[in-house]
Amino acid sequence: MTDLPPSSAAVLHLLATARLFDGRDRDTLRRIEEFVRANEDCLLRSSLAGHLTGSAFVVDRDRERLLLIHHKALGRWLQPGGHADGDPDLVAVARREALEETGVGELDLLVPGPWDLDIHRIPERRGVPEHLHYDVRFLFSLAGGMDLQSDEREVHAAAWVPLADLASFGIEESVLRPARRIALLQ
Repeated sequence: MTDLPPSSAAVLHLLATARLFDGRDRDTLRRIEEFVRANEDCLLRSSLAGHLTGSAFVVDRDRERLLLIHHKALGRWLQPGGHADGDPDLVAVARREALEETGVGELDLLVPGPWDLDIHRIPERRGVPEHLHYDVRFLFSLAGGMDLQSDEREVHAAAWVPLADLASFGIEESVLRPARRIALLQ
């Protein structure tokens, strides 16, 4: 067995701290760990087999609202997140993406380790073939102001959406699943 690059070892160490709720979570964790072990370039978007991403599920101080963006390229309401671009600190990736996409930068990590894991297909776009995102997601609470400034290059809008209203936004299950679990913390 070959030694893993330090960045892959760091990701596997982080994944070992993931909060797992059910069999689906355990299976997704296993698949992401296998992907990291098999792909030294797993943190780079140039890896067309897929790559790791970091996402931020951000709740307000009262844990009643979730920060969502309307993603231009995908045309859906999602949590802020994006490419690791070589950074194995996926918590930092999630924080950076939340700041870039919404202007919200003061965040407290609510749960140590990943809050949710998801593998989803990204359609072909601008010459980049269809590929998978191995998304490692973290739960944050707002520590600063709630003012939003969406990045107009990637995001149509950013909004604080009441957790009770998520279904009315047409949110997909991959976002609803971890959002429903927020109530378990209260």
